[in-house]
Amino acid sequence: MLPDWLYVVSWISLLTGFACAGYITLDVIRHPQHMRIMNYVWPICALFGHVFIVAFYLSYGRLAAHEIAHPAMEKNETPPHVQQTPFPLKVAKGTLHCGSGCTLGDIIAESVALFFPVIAIWFGWKTIFDEKIFAVWGFDYLLAFILGIAFQYFTIVPMRGLSPGKGLVQATKADFLSLTAWQIGMYGFMAFAHFYLFAVVLNYKLAVSSAEFWFMMQIAMIFGFLTSYPVNWWLIKRGTKEAM
Repeated sequence: MLPDWLYVVSWISLLTGFACAGYITLDVIRHPQHMRIMNYVWPICALFGHVFIVAFYLSYGRLAAHEIAHPAMEKNETPPHVQQTPFPLKVAKGTLHCGSGCTLGDIIAESVALFFPVIAIWFGWKTIFDEKIFAVWGFDYLLAFILGIAFQYFTIVPMRGLSPGKGLVQATKADFLSLTAWQIGMYGFMAFAHFYLFAVVLNYKLAVSSAEFWFMMQIAMIFGFLTSYPVNWWLIKRGTKEAM
């Protein structure tokens, strides 16, 4: 039987995520980011990162507001967000940039598959996989990949001045490993939650329509961040991915 406290904690966590995302959304409307895609990255990541993302944004994200970065760039000076952000935190920003596409893709995929189960069948449920979750993960990965590449494309192209074709190639090179590492961490935790924590320990079916499922997804995104962070460090160090 599912404990009442878990239901309460799940809703508190979800509502906190929405509140934090709403706060950052209002702030970036007033203070748009110099890199436009980050206007979406910060609120999306706040859905799972809560007050930690808000604190990170206020401390280092605000430095990259257009009103701060643009005047420095016009004077050929190093923008404050480049100069004042330590490298480990630049890597964290790059990881969140990747993770925002993954998070958005996962939210959309899980929600669409809930209302249209035929999608899971298209991705192998009942033919390749007995468990629906594995088929939905295929759909998750596809959407996360498309959105992740799009997010990376709109970062690399303006920063490097690339043509659309070269921009797509470089975006794929920069995001494929990072995105895959994120999904591995996310899938790993969700497998633990689905097949052991809920099925064995709690004797409860973890349904997508439940608050507990989305609470587990919030935690899974944190694991995705942890598995993707070292990959982003390596990609940024070798110049495949831009430091942010």
